[in-house]
Amino acid sequence: MSDLLDTDSGGNAPEFTVSELSGAVKRVIEGEFAHVRVRGEVGRVSRPASGHLYFDLKDDRSVIAAISWKGQAARLTAKPEEGMEVIAIGRLTTFPGQSKYQLIVDDLIPAGAGALMAMLEKRKAMLAAEGLFDTARKQMIPYLPGVIGVITSPSGAVIRDILHRLRDRFPRHVLIWPVAVQGANCAPEVAAAIAGFNAIQPGGPIPRPDVLIVARGGGSLEDLWGFNEEVVVRAAAASAIPLISAVGHETDTTLIDFVADLRAPTPTAAAELAVPVRLELIATLDAFAARQSHALGQGLTRRGQRLRDLARALPRLEALTAPASQRLDLMSERLPNALAQTAARKRTAFAERAAHIRPRLLADLAARLRERLAARADRLGPALARPVAQGRRDLTRLGARLQPVMLARGTAEHRKDFDALTARLARAATAQAEGWRARLDGLDRMRQTLGYTETLKRGFAVVRAEGTVLTTKAAAETAATLEVEFQDGRLTLGARPTRKQKPGDPPMQGSLF
Repeated sequence: MSDLLDTDSGGNAPEFTVSELSGAVKRVIEGEFAHVRVRGEVGRVSRPASGHLYFDLKDDRSVIAAISWKGQAARLTAKPEEGMEVIAIGRLTTFPGQSKYQLIVDDLIPAGAGALMAMLEKRKAMLAAEGLFDTARKQMIPYLPGVIGVITSPSGAVIRDILHRLRDRFPRHVLIWPVAVQGANCAPEVAAAIAGFNAIQPGGPIPRPDVLIVARGGGSLEDLWGFNEEVVVRAAAASAIPLISAVGHETDTTLIDFVADLRAPTPTAAAELAVPVRLELIATLDAFAARQSHALGQGLTRRGQRLRDLARALPRLEALTAPASQRLDLMSERLPNALAQTAARKRTAFAERAAHIRPRLLADLAARLRERLAARADRLGPALARPVAQGRRDLTRLGARLQPVMLARGTAEHRKDFDALTARLARAATAQAEGWRARLDGLDRMRQTLGYTETLKRGFAVVRAEGTVLTTKAAAETAATLEVEFQDGRLTLGARPTRKQKPGDPPMQGSLF
């Protein structure tokens, strides 16, 4: 036991501290494996908030921890996903704090097309499960967009083909957003371009596109891999502007093709799908105009013929108006006689009704109206006198109140006010008197209209005997003296004999009737 504890038992072997030994191992490993390419399957993947990328590389027997620092992770050709077979390029180092070695990854390349296709299918299934590829989400491409936004490389042949095709078919305003179409910057720049076009507000200084075209020429799966990235697919799905995907040739398929509103086999085909042919559109419009004119002409011809057919079935205008015209002539001939007969009947009825009106009633009515008029005339004088007197008193009182003020102030303005007030009071009294006088005249005209004197003006007369109005012939024959009142005065007829005349007697006064 003492031999084991003897410090010299190691002979000449040097002693290392833990840090010294860890540093020596680190130098050896980094010197021997400064640049390596490691093929393996991606295991656990961790992406902390620092931006660094931690994952495992494994095969069927071993596992190596791998790290890609923040700056390196942004430049990786492919993003590591669990189960993906890749080739990691970097250098081997150690981590003394945990006594382990790890691979610092500078770049990550999918290990062959099989791995890429497997990852692509896995990503496609995930996005499809979220509903990003559903047909119901796709928008209609406008028939004739005013502004077209193109997302592609500004220096490639793609943009020249698109502009040339648009110019041949239907020239439109084109906005180009330059992006990288392959490499590590492709996916973030394409996603940013789609979001940038959608952020343009309508009516602003930069016109908002009506349709977007994401275009790139053909290439290998690795070259087109940026358009398979999840960030690009989600940006295309979130686009409120209809989007046409034109990535690669007809045989190339990327994930943006599934989420786009319309897929074009080539960039040139995308320009053809975006706009119609102007000449064909003009020809179509001309054809529609010709068809419309022809249809209108045929419609007018058919309706004219139909109208003429119906007109032949209708009776002639003379046949429709002849009976009415004959009735009009007959009525016109009968109208004068009918008017004369009607006037005669009305005149006879009026005379009969006028004879039944008792003159005494008219006289009584006239007497009552005369008395009422006299009573109102008697009341009118005092009634007019009272307001006039009251007005004079008010005027005197007002003048007595205003006079000291006017004398104190001595201004012409108060004299004008006093004169105006006096004139207004005088006009008010005059207007009231005129109103009463007009009302009195109206009552007098009514009295004259209702009196029997107006009847005398129409040729009638009133016969009286001893102050009594006679209404029968028998009463007139027995009366000794008759008094007849006409329009312009009264006529008294002489005494009438009460006995019959005998032969030889002097002639008596003739009878009035």
